[in-house]
Amino acid sequence: MDEERRGEGLSASPAPPQRILLLAVTLLVCATVFSLFYAFRERRDAQQLAVSQQQMGLTLDQTRSQLDALNAQLSALSARPAAPSAKPIATQHIAKRRARPARIARARAEDPRWKKVEGRLDEQQKLLASTQEDVQKTRADLQNNLTSTRDELNGSIAKTHDELVALEKRGERNYYEFDLTRSKQFQRVGPISLSLRKTSTKHENYTLMMLVEDMHLAKKNVNLYEPVVFYPADSTQPLQL
Repeated sequence: MDEERRGEGLSASPAPPQRILLLAVTLLVCATVFSLFYAFRERRDAQQLAVSQQQMGLTLDQTRSQLDALNAQLSALSARPAAPSAKPIATQHIAKRRARPARIARARAEDPRWKKVEGRLDEQQKLLASTQEDVQKTRADLQNNLTSTRDELNGSIAKTHDELVALEKRGERNYYEFDLTRSKQFQRVGPISLSLRKTSTKHENYTLMMLVEDMHLAKKNVNLYEPVVFYPADSTQPLQL
């Protein structure tokens, strides 16, 4: 009888390699979850930067097209032919050539269409300058957001127990450190209960049962580096394993 009980006690306790694997699962899952979360934020900021730059580029193209059209109108107004001379005298041609710039300047000053075109040209130039400033400001803001996200990512991943304790002291999230052994019984971890049903050191995966708000959830053959994320009904933030 003593030998049978002793054999049962030995079979119930997990082998040392399994304890090491479970501890590695816990630390690597926490690190992977935070890495994916902040990587998602960084990717979202990068997409916003690309969309903003594309929109600003379209606005600049439209503004340049309008400026080209206005310049074409200005060229057409400036190139109006002068009335032909009745007397083909060389001195008259020279005088007309000298007087032509003055007449063109007076015509431009008196022509209301010219003033209208000049006003539109000034507005387009101001709009172009304002758009370029907005592009530069938006680009700088998004670059700052990306830099901030990278800094948060580097400072929010725990690889050891001491780093996990340091993160918990920051008070941004609640952290629960736990050890799981293979059992059909559920172990309480924070707001949920977990039961480790199967592990595979060869394939580096495991099967996990979760009890969340009286609901049983099964996660089969979960990769060692794959995070488990779900949203409880009474929480706005996801729970991550």
